[in-house]
Amino acid sequence: MSSESLPLLIAKGLKKAFSVGKNSSLEVLKGIDLSIDKGEMVALLGDSGSGKSTLIQILGTLDRPSSGVVTLNGINLFALNPKEQAVVRNQKIGFIYQFHRLLPEFSARENVMMPLLIGRCSPKLAKERAGEILEKVGLAGRLDHRPGQLSGGEQQRVAIARSIVTEPVLLLADEPTGNLDSRTAGSVFELLQKLNQDLGLSCLMVTHNNELAQNLDRQLHMIDGCLAEEERGK
Repeated sequence: MSSESLPLLIAKGLKKAFSVGKNSSLEVLKGIDLSIDKGEMVALLGDSGSGKSTLIQILGTLDRPSSGVVTLNGINLFALNPKEQAVVRNQKIGFIYQFHRLLPEFSARENVMMPLLIGRCSPKLAKERAGEILEKVGLAGRLDHRPGQLSGGEQQRVAIARSIVTEPVLLLADEPTGNLDSRTAGSVFELLQKLNQDLGLSCLMVTHNNELAQNLDRQLHMIDGCLAEEERGK
């Protein structure tokens, strides 16, 4: 079977345990199986402490599982060395967090340029590309504003632009609207949906907002380190 016919992301048997003492450990993930198709938007719901953020960190190779396998486009991510994983994170995976994590001393455009510069893109091309992406997310008139001069919603749009500027195949979003008021959260969510439609971007989104989650293709629920899928039609 070719990689083209496989789901974009496949996780099998993911377990993660943390040491909490000399002779004890806390099992956070208890054997997670997960797949995401190309162009699919999936919601990940669950109570605080259920393991959602740990799962996101592992899928993005920011942490290693205690056991299990993660493949992206047929590539076993944890068979790669750290340098190879860093290249995958830079070029193939975009990250969005609840708090935008923008560098306050740099403009919106400079923040968005960062992943391209890390990937050794020329400054000229990085500047042009950053401007194009910021225009796509509705910030054409805010290119040279620093984060402190932008609203919360605008800052999150800059963070979204930064996450997609390298044209990744997968977007991992950990509560991207959790720090925003309901109106701004709705507009950011609509932007993510539009980017999914325009770019064919696959997305796994952690959220506590059941109303927004129902608008995605699937809803997964993390319960005490285990994963369950909501039946369609509910």
